[in-house]
Amino acid sequence: MPATRTTPDIILIGTTMLLLSIGIIMVYSASADWALVKFNDPFFFAKRQLLFAGVGVAAMFFIMNVNYMTWRTWAKILLIICFVMLVAVLVPGVGMVRGGARSWIGVGAFSIQPSEFMKLAMITFLAKYLAEHQKKITSFKKGLLPTLGLVMIAFAMIMLQPDLGTGSVMVGTSIVMIFVAGARISHFVGLGFVGLAGFAGLIISAPYRIKRITSFLDPWSDELGSGFQIIQSLYSLGPGGLMGLGLGESRQKFGYLPEPQTDFIFAILSEELGFIGGALVLLLFSILLWRGVRIALGAPDLFGSFLAIGIIGMVAIQVMINIGVVTGLIPVTGITLPLISYGGSSLTLMLASIGVLLNISRYAKY
Repeated sequence: MPATRTTPDIILIGTTMLLLSIGIIMVYSASADWALVKFNDPFFFAKRQLLFAGVGVAAMFFIMNVNYMTWRTWAKILLIICFVMLVAVLVPGVGMVRGGARSWIGVGAFSIQPSEFMKLAMITFLAKYLAEHQKKITSFKKGLLPTLGLVMIAFAMIMLQPDLGTGSVMVGTSIVMIFVAGARISHFVGLGFVGLAGFAGLIISAPYRIKRITSFLDPWSDELGSGFQIIQSLYSLGPGGLMGLGLGESRQKFGYLPEPQTDFIFAILSEELGFIGGALVLLLFSILLWRGVRIALGAPDLFGSFLAIGIIGMVAIQVMINIGVVTGLIPVTGITLPLISYGGSSLTLMLASIGVLLNISRYAKY
């Protein structure tokens, strides 16, 4: 392996810290009034976000100095541990139910979301597998089928919680990695029809998912029910205009848009900071994507390249889904906006993932 670069990707670090800072400010702005009513503390969510960010940044800078080839050695063990956690979360008394989903393991106020860990573990394992068996990936039976089979087993376990959003991000990221590795488009087309049929089955099997689809097509048909979130989100985006109403001046956060600090934080951001503020955030994400792709292209080996593509692909897919939901382009899925939305496991692991990307940048030639 070539000598370590003197510095990691400074642009990537700066962009990450800018997005994180914007996120902390917006979490406070979006949640202060709700937190005051519910917890008698306007800083309740902001303080926790600051804590998660602190842990995440520490993890990012620590992992940035850990040789990324270490994760290749531990890839299989990490995947097995995550599968065990996915089983444990389904056990009554072990898994914690929030918002109708048994997706957390924890004690008291401390909890982790195993499905978030599975996303990163799957990316690491696939990077190792694809680097070692890239030639097989062109074969449907020997390469593509067993690889996607493993991904779909993890997806099925996540769906038992259920958590369609996180599962979709994991599957989407895996497909991006497999496609980049050289899988044939004809194989994807055939599997695409099967996937659409399975996805339709998942929607039909759960009444609340059907309501999300119908409310997406016509939210005003049930404006106080399944279409409520989308309508309130659009009501946030519209008044923001070009310059916004001003930081802290959102009206939709006063009990109209549920949990505005999480999945729909971009709606509050656009209402307060306008089109310019929203465009700036999307520009920062574009820079993040650009640096990630450059690192992947410049990585000195296939494992580093696939690992970088997986991490930046995960970020890109989450951003596209979240913005799509907020703007009413796709149905509500429950996906947070990376580095911006309030979150514990998701924020900490996202920063840790960027730490891995930064370490790869130390060896990349670009």
